[in-house]
Amino acid sequence: MSKKLLIVEDEKAMSYIIAENAKIEGYECDAAYDGEDGLNKALHNTYDLIVLDLMLPKIDGFEICRRIRQEGVITPVIIVTAREEEVDKILGLELGADDYITKPLSVKELFARIKANIRRSETESAVSDKNENIIKVQSLVIDNEKYRVEKNGSLIELSKLEYDLLLFFAKNPEKIFSRAELLKNVWKDDFYGERTVDTAINRLRGKIEDDAANPKIIQNKKGMGYYLCKGE
Repeated sequence: MSKKLLIVEDEKAMSYIIAENAKIEGYECDAAYDGEDGLNKALHNTYDLIVLDLMLPKIDGFEICRRIRQEGVITPVIIVTAREEEVDKILGLELGADDYITKPLSVKELFARIKANIRRSETESAVSDKNENIIKVQSLVIDNEKYRVEKNGSLIELSKLEYDLLLFFAKNPEKIFSRAELLKNVWKDDFYGERTVDTAINRLRGKIEDDAANPKIIQNKKGMGYYLCKGE
């Protein structure tokens, strides 16, 4: 069964180029030309990935990303921005996006990222025993049936990538993983460089740790890699 993309882009020429290349690559596509329509489609349909422009009429891409994560939509999101400011990229990722690409777009790079994010998002079969879907790590409760993470009883909004990364660590507590091993097991692709791992872990720490500068949950062993500390 072919994968389905949602393209939220107000520049119709750009949307058309992405959609036509998507068809060549074997994807189905829906398109939205403003944020209101994009948000509605994202909330009421099922997609394998969303390509989301940040600068949109009616509702911007930041708000769309925040709203869909708030509503529990875990579809991978690649944000597209014409801006060069690092703060835009960081804010988009903090609001739950999984990846970003800057205009002018390289269609080849965009589809490499689409493929990589879809591969990574394909989850394993659900565990038959419901109780095994609840994992407790210090102040965190990971519900792998509902794809939710709570910290001290409050819901944390994570991107699909951040969720997958945390879940992988939680299923392998106290085991040290190199950056290359994390790319292979979580990203499931070597398209990304190892610095991508550091960036993702720093974002995740910012959401789950009491003090991201002094992490207690996801720690690192110098020269070896990262590991999850279960605590007492």
